Amino acid sequence: MSPTTLPAGLEHGHVTFLGAGPGDPGLLTLRAVEALAHADVLVAEHEVLDVVRTHARPGVSLVDTEAGPAPDPLPGTNTPRPTPVDGASRSAGSPAVRDAAHLVMEAARGGRRVVRAVSGDPGLDAYAAEEMLACAAAGVPFEVVPGVAAAVGVPAYAGVPLRDAQGTDVRFVDARTASDRCWTEVGASDGTVVVSTTLDCVAAAAGELVSAGRKPDTPMTVTVAGTTTRQRTWTATLGTIAQTLKQAKVLPSPEGARPVIAVVGERSAPAQRDQLSWFESKPLFGWKVLVPRTKEQAASLSDQLRSYGAVPHEVPTIAVEPPRTPQQMERAVKGLVTGRYEWIAFTSVNAVKAVREKFEEYGLDARAFAGIKVAAVGEQTAGALIAFGVKPDLVPSGEQSAAGLLEDWPPYDPVFDPIDRVFLPRADIATETLVAGLIELGWEVDDVTAYRTVRASPPPAETREAIKGGGFDAVLFTSSSTVRNLVGIAGKPHNVTVIACIGPATAKTAEEHGLRVDVMAPEPSVLRLAEALADFGTRRRTAALDAGDAVTRPSERRPGARRRRAT
Repeated sequence: MSPTTLPAGLEHGHVTFLGAGPGDPGLLTLRAVEALAHADVLVAEHEVLDVVRTHARPGVSLVDTEAGPAPDPLPGTNTPRPTPVDGASRSAGSPAVRDAAHLVMEAARGGRRVVRAVSGDPGLDAYAAEEMLACAAAGVPFEVVPGVAAAVGVPAYAGVPLRDAQGTDVRFVDARTASDRCWTEVGASDGTVVVSTTLDCVAAAAGELVSAGRKPDTPMTVTVAGTTTRQRTWTATLGTIAQTLKQAKVLPSPEGARPVIAVVGERSAPAQRDQLSWFESKPLFGWKVLVPRTKEQAASLSDQLRSYGAVPHEVPTIAVEPPRTPQQMERAVKGLVTGRYEWIAFTSVNAVKAVREKFEEYGLDARAFAGIKVAAVGEQTAGALIAFGVKPDLVPSGEQSAAGLLEDWPPYDPVFDPIDRVFLPRADIATETLVAGLIELGWEVDDVTAYRTVRASPPPAETREAIKGGGFDAVLFTSSSTVRNLVGIAGKPHNVTVIACIGPATAKTAEEHGLRVDVMAPEPSVLRLAEALADFGTRRRTAALDAGDAVTRPSERRPGARRRRAT
C-alpha cells in the first residue's frame, strides 16, 4: 500500500514531491493522479497549478507558491503564504524556498497528506531537493513521484528525437547555471545537447557552444511553451538562430524571459522535423474554438477538439430553468411509480437531470424505473442515465436524433405491450417530431415540459470582444437556438472566424444572421461536427504548405493580428 493511501498519523503526516511534467495535463502519471486524489494540502508552483488542481479532491487546501504573502494564515495551519518568487532567479537557499519548505513541513506535522507539485521532474529541481532535505532533517516522511522532465518531454512533442540508431550521446545543460567548464565539455562533444534557457538567452547559449568548438552550421531547434497548444518551434543553426528569432519578431519582446528547450546536434534530427512534428501538425493545432454550450454539455465535444490540438472555450448560450407550472411534471413522475407508462424517452441530458431532481425531491432513486423501458436519444444522454444508475434499453443504432430514435422504436403491440403510454420529459421549445412519430407507431404520449430553456447571460466583455473582433478561429453551432442566442448575447462572430454547423437547419439560421457557413457535419452529431472541422483544418493546412505559405490560424488573418499576436 502506498503512503498516500495510509491514514495520516496524529503528529506526522506525509509529503509527496510530485513531478507535474512540462505542461500537458495528459502527461501526469497514474501515480501522480492517485497522490493528488488523497492530498489534504496541495502546494504547487504557479505554472503547474492548473495541471494538478483538477485531480485534487474537493476541500483540499490549495497553495500557489508564487501567489504572494497573505495577511491571513493558510486554512488549517498557522503558516503564512510564501512570498513571490521568480523561478529563473531564485536560489535554493532563498527565503521563498525556505518558506515553501516550512509550509510543507508545518502542514505535514499537523497530520496531513501534503503534495508538493513542481514543474517537470522533482529529481531535477534543486529547490525540491532542498525541501526534501528539510523534511528529512525534521523527521517528516516523504516520497517522490517522478514526472516527465521538460528536457525530455518538450523535444518529443517538437518532433526532435534525442538519439539515433547509433546511440548518440546526449548531454543536458541549464544555461542559467552552466559554468565555463560545462560549456567547454559539451562543445567538445559531437553528441546531442539539450539546453534549458530562456527565449532572450538562446542566442547567447548558441554563442557559448560555438566558442566551445561547435560548428556554426550545427542544426538547432528552439521550442517555447512545449507540450501545450501554445507550443512553437523554430529550426535553424547555431549561427543563424539569432536572425531566425529576429525575423519571427519574437525578440526583443516582454516574452523574452519565457523558458525554452533548445536541441543542438547533427544526429538529433532537427532536419527531420517536417516528418516528425506530430504535435504542431495536428489539424486544429492552437485553434481557439468557441463551443456555445455549457461545460456539462460540451465535455465530450471539448475533449475531441483537444485531441485535434484545439483550445476549446465553452460559452453557455442557454440557461435551464424549472417549468412555470410544475404540476404536470409531478403527476407524470407519480404515474411513473404507479405503473402508468410502458416507456420513458429521454431526448437530452437536461431531461435526465430534471427527472433525477424530481426523484430526489420525492425520495426516489433509480429503482423507480423497475419494469419500465428506457430510451435515450444518444450516447451523451445514455451516459447521464448510466450515471444515475439506469441502463437504457434503447439507443439509436444510427443517427443520434429524434428521427434516429424513431427508426429503432418498436410499434405498439397490444399482445406484447401491456401498457400503451410513453412518458416524454423534454424542453419547452422541443420540436414535435418525436411525439408525432410515436403516435404514428400506435403509442399514447404524455408530452411533459420538464424544463425551460432561456437565453443565458452575456459572457464577459473580453469574450464578447474576442467573438466580434476575430479572436476565435472557429465556432461550432449545434442548433439554431445556439446561433440566435450567441448573436443575441455576444454579437456576430467576425468574418475571419470559421463557422461550423451541425446540420442544414442550423446552417440556414446562421446564414439568416449574416454568417458564412464553412463547415457542415455529414450527420447531426456533435462528434461528427468536430471531425468535420478537423478535416477542414487539414485541408487548409495542406493547401498552405502546397502553396509554400506559412501555416497560420484563421484569427491571424484579421487586420493587425500579426502585429498584436503574442509569442
